[in-house]
Amino acid sequence: MKISVLGSGAFGTALAISLTNVRNSVTLWGRNRKQVTTFSKERENKDRLPNCPFPNSLNITADLEIACLAEAILIAVPTQSLRKFLQINQNYLRDKLLIACCKGFDIETGKGPVEMLKSTTEKTALLTGPSFANDIARGLPTALTLACEQAELGIALQNQLTSKNIRLYRTQDVIGAELGGGLKNVIAIGCGAAIGAGLGESARAALMTRGFAEMRRFASALGGRDATLCGLSGFGDLSLTCMSEQSRNFRYGLQLGQCRDFKENTTVEGKFTAKAALTKADKLGLDMPIIRSVSDLVSGKKDVETLLAALLARPQKEE
Repeated sequence: MKISVLGSGAFGTALAISLTNVRNSVTLWGRNRKQVTTFSKERENKDRLPNCPFPNSLNITADLEIACLAEAILIAVPTQSLRKFLQINQNYLRDKLLIACCKGFDIETGKGPVEMLKSTTEKTALLTGPSFANDIARGLPTALTLACEQAELGIALQNQLTSKNIRLYRTQDVIGAELGGGLKNVIAIGCGAAIGAGLGESARAALMTRGFAEMRRFASALGGRDATLCGLSGFGDLSLTCMSEQSRNFRYGLQLGQCRDFKENTTVEGKFTAKAALTKADKLGLDMPIIRSVSDLVSGKKDVETLLAALLARPQKEE
């Protein structure tokens, strides 16, 4: 199968490296021609994935028309850029098989990645789950969720997108998979803030556990399956993101908790997802105290100590 990965950031590059094998012809597309020329020359993305060389057969291009000739197109652009990317490039992407490789909700529309893809094609899927780009690019074992509403298409993609180090588990519950991947970033910011403020590991465990309860309530209200949230795209991704400084959302929260500016040149999807998720929750009448607290924190409305005091002062209840 001919596969293209659109987006030459860390995750897109890592997927392209891992998927390049004897079964697949893989092309990595980047919008910056100068950067793509450097990739082709050095056979490495030194800025985002140093010491992870490209396979010899991996194709690199800045020509989107060429990249979109592939049979399956993985889109690894930030969620907040996805809607505009689809609009601008719809002539190349219309009616193609598109797999979203990003997490969160569009801040303006509240839509998840797959819902945005549906404006362009009916053949859609989502690749999500607990993964760091560096692990994937280095060939370390990683298990992910492939969410696809169309059963036969999901099976075909599972067979083609499985690599020597990526094991895919299939589900038709796109809603649950999208919500798990998006909401866990919000909880990770809260956990990072707790650690940054010196509140301790017990506070992190409490935020993870109660945050997971909010994720499950949220998914249930929108039609997602609880089993999906308890799997890789929910609990698995939550665990990884809340426990490691490799997570940009956790690092962002850590800096907030330490009252320091986050100066990394990287997208923190949880900032946008917190606001979008809170808007959805309020419309549904859902009580989401942790998501609300993180939204207040990233918007600068309240600090960590104030939010923790408010959470601890909530009425006693059964778990």
